[in-house]
Amino acid sequence: FLMERKTHVKINTKEVILAKLRKSCSCTPQKLKNFVMDFFPVVRWLPKYQCKEYIWGDVMSGLVIGIILVPQAIAYSLLAGLKPIYSLYTSFFANIIYFLMGTSHHVSVGIFSLISLMVGQVVDRELLLAGFDLNDDAPPALGDGSLQNDSLSNATAFNLTIAGINAECGKECYAIGIATALTFVAGVYQVLMGIFRLGFVSMYLSESVLDGFATGASLTILTAQVKYLIGIKIPRSQGHGMLVITWINIFRNISQANLCDVITSAICIVVLVTAKELGDRYKHKLKFPLPTELVVIVVATLVSHYGKLNEVYASSVSGAIPTGFIPPKVPEFNLMLRVALDALPLAIVSFVFTVSLSEMFAKKYAYTIRANQEMFAVGFCNIIPSFFHSFATSAALAKTLVKTSTGCQTQISGVISAMVVLLVLLFLAPLFYSLQKCVLACIIIVSLRGALRKFRDVPARYHVNKVDTLVWAVTMSASALVSTEIGLLVGIVFSMLCIIVRTQRPRTALLGQIQDTSFYEDDLEYENLSTVPKVKIFRFEAPLYYANRNYFLKSLYRLTNLDPNLEAARRQKYEKKEKQHLKKGNHRTANGLGIGETTLQLVPKQIDFQALVLDCSSISFLDTTGVNTLKEILKDYKNLNISVLLACCNPSVIDSLKRGGYFGRDFGCMQEMLFYSIHNAVLFAKDQK
Repeated sequence: FLMERKTHVKINTKEVILAKLRKSCSCTPQKLKNFVMDFFPVVRWLPKYQCKEYIWGDVMSGLVIGIILVPQAIAYSLLAGLKPIYSLYTSFFANIIYFLMGTSHHVSVGIFSLISLMVGQVVDRELLLAGFDLNDDAPPALGDGSLQNDSLSNATAFNLTIAGINAECGKECYAIGIATALTFVAGVYQVLMGIFRLGFVSMYLSESVLDGFATGASLTILTAQVKYLIGIKIPRSQGHGMLVITWINIFRNISQANLCDVITSAICIVVLVTAKELGDRYKHKLKFPLPTELVVIVVATLVSHYGKLNEVYASSVSGAIPTGFIPPKVPEFNLMLRVALDALPLAIVSFVFTVSLSEMFAKKYAYTIRANQEMFAVGFCNIIPSFFHSFATSAALAKTLVKTSTGCQTQISGVISAMVVLLVLLFLAPLFYSLQKCVLACIIIVSLRGALRKFRDVPARYHVNKVDTLVWAVTMSASALVSTEIGLLVGIVFSMLCIIVRTQRPRTALLGQIQDTSFYEDDLEYENLSTVPKVKIFRFEAPLYYANRNYFLKSLYRLTNLDPNLEAARRQKYEKKEKQHLKKGNHRTANGLGIGETTLQLVPKQIDFQALVLDCSSISFLDTTGVNTLKEILKDYKNLNISVLLACCNPSVIDSLKRGGYFGRDFGCMQEMLFYSIHNAVLFAKDQK
C-alpha cells in the first residue's frame, strides 16, 4: 500500500523575513520592557526572591566561595603572568556582572585555570616579542605597597615605546595591556556570536575533545608550576613544545633547587591533598567544605613573614599587592590587532565551559537557561572588566560544585563572594606580601586533581567507545606537547574526521528473517535466522553520499556475491562468441553444448536471487551522487532480470529520489519499488514470477 503524504503549504521566505524584520524593528513599551527583562534576567527573578527560604543558603555559599576565591585568584595570577591584584579585580567584576545578566542559578563565574593559562601564554609571547625579560623570579622591589611605586619601578627598568604604548609603560603595564586587549576582543567575539546566534559552534566541541583539552592543558599548567615548587630560576618557555622544553630545563637546573621551597611545597601538598581526600570521603557529613587553601595561605604567610624566608633563604614571595582600584582605562586598539586571532579560541572555550556547566546544573535542579543570553553574559563579563584591568573569565566546575553543596539557590551568592573579594581588595591585600610562590603553585597543582584523574578513566572510556578514547588521546597529546590552541583545533578537526570516516566506511550487512516473525536482522550477528529464498536483503548503516558511494557498491557486490557490471560484460562476451560460432555454421557452442542448451549456459549459476531489497532505515539522507548510485543499481540489476526494492525510506530520502527521477516521471511504478517495511518488500518479491 502507498501512504498519502500531507500537502505542506509553501512558505514565502521573503514575506517571513520581512515580517520578522517588522517585528524586530518595531518598538512598543511592552517590547522594551521584555527586552530589558531578557537582557538583565535579575530584573525578572529578584522581585520574586524568597528571602526566608533562600537567604541562608546564598549567604553561606557566597562566603565559602569568596574564601576559596581569594587564594585561587592570587595563585592563578602565576598562570596568567600577571600581578595578583588583577586576578582579584577579575573575580570581583565577573561575579557582579554575571549576577545581573546570567540565567543560571548556580554556576560560579570568575577566574579559571585553563583560561588563565591561555591568557598567560599570549601575555608571555607578546612580552618576549617586545623585548622584556620573562624571568619573574627576581626578588620584588621594596615599596610601600602602592601601585604607583610598583609601576614606576617597572617603567625605570623598561623605558620603551611599544605598539603605541607610551614610554612610561613598563613590563607590568604592558602585560596587563595585552591581557585586557585580549579579554576585550574575546568578549566582543562572544557578543557577536550571541547577536548572530552562533551558539551552535559549541556543538563541535564534543565531551572527548573538551576532556582531552582540559587534561592536556592541566599537564601544561602542572609543568609551568614545577619551577616554583622547587624554587629554581629557569626561563619561561614559549611556543610549540613548551612542556618538553620546560622539563629539560628543570632537570638541567635541578641542582639549584631551593631547599626551603622544596620543604614548604612538600608540606603544603601533603596538607592540601589530605584535606581534599578527607573532604571527599566525608562530604555528606560536612555542611560546607573545609577552607584548606585559605588556612594554608594564612599559616604559610605568617611563617614566611616571621621566619624571614625571603631574606634568609632567598625564597621567592608574592611581593607587594596594592589596595583599592586603579582608574579605568580603555584597552589599546593597537594591541587588539595583535591578539585578535588568539582571542577566538579563548572566546569559544570560555563560552563552551560556561554553557555546558549551566545546562548541566539547570537539568539537575529542574529549570531552564537561555544559551544565547549566557553568551551575552560571558561576553560582557569580559568586555566591561577589561576597562578595569581584568582578564578573561569563565564558569568553573569545582567552585560551582562547592556552591551547590553549600546551599546556593540564586546568584545572590555571587554578590556575597564579590563582597568578600572587595574586602581583600580594600584592606587585606598587603598582608599577603610574604606569601611564598611555591605555596601558590601547590594550590594550583592540587586543584588539577580532577583533570589529571581522567587518566584513571581511560580503560573505562576505551571499553565504552574506542573512537572517543582516540579523540581524547589525540587532543590531550596535542594540547600538552604542541600548544593549547593548536590542541583544541587538532581535537575538533580529528573528531570531525572520525565522523567522516565512520560514515565513509559504515557497517553493512545481509539480513535474515527471524523465524515465525516479520522482522529481519543481521545474519552475522544473530543465530537461527532463516534466509529468504530468491531474495537478498542489504542494509547500509549510514547516509549515502559522494564520499561512501564506492564503499556502498563494493559492499553490496561482495555480500551478494554478484557484480552486475562484470556479469553483464561476461554475458556480452559469451553472446559474442556464440554469434561467431553460429555464423561459421557450427551448431555446437564453444562449451560443446547444443544450441538448445545455450540458454541454460547464459543464466549464471551463481545468481541465486531474483530480488534485491535495500533496507534504507539507516540512510538519513541522499545527495545527488547517492540518488544517481541507486538509479545505477536499479538499471544494472534490471539488465540481469533482478528487481530492486527499497524499504523503510524516510520522507527526505523519498523526496530526494522523486526529485532525482528514480521512480520515473509520473511516479507510476512507485508502489512497486518502494515499501514501508522490509517484510512487505519480501512478500512482494515472493509474489513475482
